[in-house]
Amino acid sequence: MNLLNYVDRTVLYAVQPLVQSEFHRSDADFGLVTSAFFIFYMLASPVMGPLADRYSRKRIMIIGALVWSAATLLTAVTYNFWELVFRHTIIGIGEASFVTISPTFVADMFPEEKRGRVFGIFYLAIPVGTAVGYLLGGWLGPHYGWRMPFYVAAAPGFVLALAMFWLPEPERGRFDSIPENAYRSTLWGLARNPAFWTATLGMAAMTFALGGLQVWMPTFLHRARGFSLSAANRTFGLIILFDGIVASLAGGWLGDKLLPRTRSAYYLVSAVSLAVGVPAMMVALYNSGPLMVPALLVAGFMLLLNTAPLNAAVINSVGAHIRATAVAVNIFVIHMLGDALSPWLIGFIADRHSLQGGFISAVIAIAISSAILFYGMRFAPPIRAAEHPTAGVPEE
Repeated sequence: MNLLNYVDRTVLYAVQPLVQSEFHRSDADFGLVTSAFFIFYMLASPVMGPLADRYSRKRIMIIGALVWSAATLLTAVTYNFWELVFRHTIIGIGEASFVTISPTFVADMFPEEKRGRVFGIFYLAIPVGTAVGYLLGGWLGPHYGWRMPFYVAAAPGFVLALAMFWLPEPERGRFDSIPENAYRSTLWGLARNPAFWTATLGMAAMTFALGGLQVWMPTFLHRARGFSLSAANRTFGLIILFDGIVASLAGGWLGDKLLPRTRSAYYLVSAVSLAVGVPAMMVALYNSGPLMVPALLVAGFMLLLNTAPLNAAVINSVGAHIRATAVAVNIFVIHMLGDALSPWLIGFIADRHSLQGGFISAVIAIAISSAILFYGMRFAPPIRAAEHPTAGVPEE
């Protein structure tokens, strides 16, 4: 289900030039489509989080999956630009339920020191689902029209949503070893929790970069580097697929491996990988020769290496009974400051200058993310309560 979540949102990016050609709208307008998706996605998250902390997480996820699958299906019968915007916002609302709740569901199946590896597996859905969306749209769109990929992408969601009725729901906080104090279990404590906020703000800057690159990179390869639309989606999709699988697993494993040596391991792995990603991305953007694709491969790997450890850092920074609310706040912030803004901003700059110039904003965001996470290392909570009597309370 997590994989389908990313397939359904990515298919549009793969066929975007075809939809632009039919609807005759600017780059900024199509950046607005994705921005509208993330605005409604982030506005729905604060509603889903408190609901999930009080009621059945499984039932909320099932309803959300049915809503986003239906909206994906209806996108295939869209015939004007504003209908497209509306249906993409409904997809965002449906997906917000799953993305907000599912990490807490998974976290309650495993202890803190294994969550890096677990989230490495769970968040394989991001690159694999994104890559499948690019490959599906890139293959079906040019051959059968841009609507066909939406028919294909919508169908599995209905089946899996119904299958989730038989999925057992884990006990909240079953494996948590750190006691829930005021910083870890209340809204007031969450507002003052530096471990949570540095991880969240670092993730927001990273999400700004990834959101803009995912929306516009196939178009950049097609428009500025001479790739055919199929080749652009295939190239970028395969890079995301390879980087995502290897980097997600490697990041989670590396974070868990370093955790016994330093409680800031999740922050450290993320900060270093993002710092290395900055020069690699610059080479990918400004070299049109043989170094471009390898540099894009390296940059993508470094950006996606932090997926598992950074999500584990957010989950471990709070207690189980406020975790869904914390994830909801995290999602609201990272999308408000991140990919709700970047697709439109990059499109706006592209209309006036170039896509290459627009991508500079993403590079700056990567550097900011790295700096925030280096700073956040000092606030990382202990993994076992015995390591520190206040268990996550920031030092004076």
